[in-house]
Amino acid sequence: MLDLVTLGETMVAFIPEEKEYIRYAKTFAKKTAGAESNVAIGIAKLGHKAGWISKVGKDELGEFVIREVRGEGVDTSQVGRSEDAPTGVMFKQVLTGNETSVNYYRKNSAASTLCPEDIDIDYLTSAKILHISGVTPALSESCKETINYVVDKAKEKGMIISFDPNIRLKLWSKEEAKETLKPLLAKSDIVLTGLDEGEILLGLNDGQAIIEELLSLGVKQVAVKLGADGALVGDGTGISKVEATKVTVVDNIGAGDAFSAGFLSGVIEGKATKECGAMGCLMGAFAVSSFGDIEGLPDREAFERKRTKTTDIYR
Repeated sequence: MLDLVTLGETMVAFIPEEKEYIRYAKTFAKKTAGAESNVAIGIAKLGHKAGWISKVGKDELGEFVIREVRGEGVDTSQVGRSEDAPTGVMFKQVLTGNETSVNYYRKNSAASTLCPEDIDIDYLTSAKILHISGVTPALSESCKETINYVVDKAKEKGMIISFDPNIRLKLWSKEEAKETLKPLLAKSDIVLTGLDEGEILLGLNDGQAIIEELLSLGVKQVAVKLGADGALVGDGTGISKVEATKVTVVDNIGAGDAFSAGFLSGVIEGKATKECGAMGCLMGAFAVSSFGDIEGLPDREAFERKRTKTTDIYR
């Protein structure tokens, strides 16, 4: 039985080996990048069972993605290979001062063809938690249909549904995002969001107000990610502030996914909401301490070693 299952696109990320504009780069490192697989990898590293559903091209880049995700301990048995569409690609630019930007080449990618017929419902519902993000429904109409389909099936089976809106305005407009994602809020048991997403979906930019509104919709646990300021978390018992773990920031990309992995690991372990938030903040700190989406994520031993040094945020 899986602890968590998720679905979405993972791309191959090419990153210049020097801090310079891509136009001048001659050599690149090759890594994977995908919000949902990042969460699955974080969950697996902390000792839980995670599965990832997706599609890649029947190409060398697709084989690289599957090998990398599987190598981190995630079950990839439900990743299909498309004969007709390629694996998505992104280029990540890091400049002096750690200013980071990304460019996507994912239109008509294999993952964008994901449809309800690709989903093995028995596999999906074998997990305790379904984790989705707002990235997947932004990829195509079939992906949007697939997300609604799996959420409805998960609800029927009594699964815990976790949702990170993760709005990417390079993929769609604020209006399109709101129309598609707002209905998913009320279907979710856990919402892990940022202030900017709360403003787009709810018209609110105050963390406490966002939590109160989501709880009124029937969400059971909420975390509002505040970056270097930590997080606000809330449930039916109240709202708490969780302080960030202080680290030297190297690369911000992937921090939100790491927070989700930490928070959901706490849920799997039956922790109180505030401790789930603290686990999320600690995982986020690990993520921003190194380049790459997953390279800084700790195994359980390293996580616990760091946690014993920051016990004040668990009180």
